[in-house]
Amino acid sequence: MKNKSGLSKKDYLEKLEPLQLELNQMARWLQASGKRLLVIIEGRDTAGKGGVIAAIADTLNPRQCHVVALAKPSDRERTQWYFQRYVPHLPAAGEIALFDRSWYNRAGVEPVMGFCTPQETAAFLKQAPAFEQLLTDDGLLLFKYWLTVDQAQQEERFAERLEDPMKRWKLSPIDLKAREKYADYTKARQRMLDATHTKNAPWTLVDFNDQRRGRLALIRHLLDHLP
Repeated sequence: MKNKSGLSKKDYLEKLEPLQLELNQMARWLQASGKRLLVIIEGRDTAGKGGVIAAIADTLNPRQCHVVALAKPSDRERTQWYFQRYVPHLPAAGEIALFDRSWYNRAGVEPVMGFCTPQETAAFLKQAPAFEQLLTDDGLLLFKYWLTVDQAQQEERFAERLEDPMKRWKLSPIDLKAREKYADYTKARQRMLDATHTKNAPWTLVDFNDQRRGRLALIRHLLDHLP
């Protein structure tokens, strides 16, 4: 079975296998060195965040590699410092944390959908680089990826999820509303990149119009840029 890129599932799995072997070597290195790895995966709805996280975590020890996908904040969490609820999920020595969305909700979905004020977004964009500077100064290995997808491709994936009862659970009321705000998300993303793309915590944009090729490219980049 082939997707539109011409990369068959068989070819994809053959290319993925050596990368997963390298990921396991990476995991052993993290344990031996005591390093901490945090990978933030961001992108539009349907971009393929869950798929690439699964490809990374699939062959790793779940006691070492943690997937973090937080639900909406509780009433108590809404009164805390914004970054506070993410701190307990940061990795300890030898661990890997994969964030399926992250504190960057405040730069994207929250302002676009009206879940926070413009002042709260502005404060976040000012604080995020300082927060990440503290993390990297403490030795945390931080990688931030944005998965890019064109509007036509996004619409096609929305339609596929609506038609497939096994994928329909992925669609939330917010996802459906977001379809009408593609341009607003584009503006919010650019503002986020302008404010938070820094030398110590840069963003890497990965083309995910073809999800299989996107997964391979992201994993290869991660492995190539570890110390």
